[in-house]
Amino acid sequence: MAFSNLRSEIRAVFERDPAAKNLLEVLLCYPGLHALFAHRMAHWFYRRHLYLLARIISQISRFFTGIEIHPGAKIGKGTFIDHGMGVVIGETTEIGDNVTIYQGVTLGGTGKEKGKRHPTIGNNVIIATGAKVLGSITIGDNAKIGAGAVVIKPVPPNSTVVGVPGRVVIQDGRKVGFPDLDHGRLPDPVAAVCEALEKRLVHLENRLQSLEKQERSS
Repeated sequence: MAFSNLRSEIRAVFERDPAAKNLLEVLLCYPGLHALFAHRMAHWFYRRHLYLLARIISQISRFFTGIEIHPGAKIGKGTFIDHGMGVVIGETTEIGDNVTIYQGVTLGGTGKEKGKRHPTIGNNVIIATGAKVLGSITIGDNAKIGAGAVVIKPVPPNSTVVGVPGRVVIQDGRKVGFPDLDHGRLPDPVAAVCEALEKRLVHLENRLQSLEKQERSS
């Protein structure tokens, strides 16, 4: 099973990273692949209640890769962690198949509650650079989480989420005010609000000047 997952993750690297040149390079130079392989081992021990050994393996992996995956996390096949530095995946996180995670992503909790406290990620999800997905929420299949987004509410399948806090801007292929996920030109909801306020301020200033002119002329 572990080697079957490894094959699917190697295949995912070639499918999703145009910089991958050959098998030897991928095996030796991709920390995301190393972290996932170490996690498979740590998770095996974790499921057998050998918690300390599992944590030691995960901490060694964290030291060498910069990727912290708790041994209790459940990760499906075909996962691709691109670059990966700063990625944190919490204990009760569940990740589906063919998920892509970029550097700086946190799949974390929101407090000290017990039980299921980390997110559940569906199949074919993309979580872009620096995004934070927090709490026991579900991210639906085929969702896209924009760079820097902070997601604290469930995300429906086939949706694109951006902003702080995260909000759905596309669902089932239909725009909800913004274009689709593009790492080079993500929409900024805060900037959009500021721009609207600035336009309103200019309108009010022009109206005030017009009233002052009418007052002087009378």
